[in-house]
Amino acid sequence: MEVRAEAKYVRISPLKVHFICREIVGKNVDEALNILRFTPKKGAKILADVLTSAIANAENNHNLDRENLVVAKAWANDGPTMKRIRPKAKGSAYPILKRTSHIGVTVTEEN
Repeated sequence: MEVRAEAKYVRISPLKVHFICREIVGKNVDEALNILRFTPKKGAKILADVLTSAIANAENNHNLDRENLVVAKAWANDGPTMKRIRPKAKGSAYPILKRTSHIGVTVTEEN
């Protein structure tokens, strides 16, 4: 059984989180939380919160054992982009793209 959790509209670029997502796929959930705890990036804390939520969903809603849970998938997809404009020389404008992301984790029970 697959259990998932997702955080939407997080104000971080999905590219920055995707690199961290690749590190935890296939690992036991406790090992993945340790990896995220000692990764010095902002996206690691957000991903740790989503993973903790997925673990809680698995334990409380589906009565799965935490010892057997493995991270099946982790993703960071594009959310809506906020577009801002910065003034530049000679009256021109320069676009600023403030990206958001939808971060999700799926855990499954290992057999």
